[in-house]
Amino acid sequence: MPYLVKLIVSALLIVLVTEIAKRSSLLGALLASVPLVSVLAMVWLYLETRDAERIATFAQDVFWLVLPSLALFLALPWLLRAGVQFFAALGLGLVLTALAYAGTLALLRRFGAP
Repeated sequence: MPYLVKLIVSALLIVLVTEIAKRSSLLGALLASVPLVSVLAMVWLYLETRDAERIATFAQDVFWLVLPSLALFLALPWLLRAGVQFFAALGLGLVLTALAYAGTLALLRRFGAP
């Protein structure tokens, strides 16, 4: 039953954001920019474990990995405005984001961060 609740709540939030974005891209972007997945993951993780240290570590790790995720939001609009078709632009943006993640993880390992 808890998995069904998680699935329903998570799906409803995604549908809500997309429906709002159809009416107002700025309001949809505002809601999408809130780290809903991270917040939901922390809530579900806390409810299942009651482990505050695990949540603190998770939140810190998410912080470091938000930075390379921004590559997608820089590349995608640039590629689309340059005339690249949506799915190709999305694919290229995801590849650039994966490279940014790999670089960030390498830097974190090199400097002993989490």
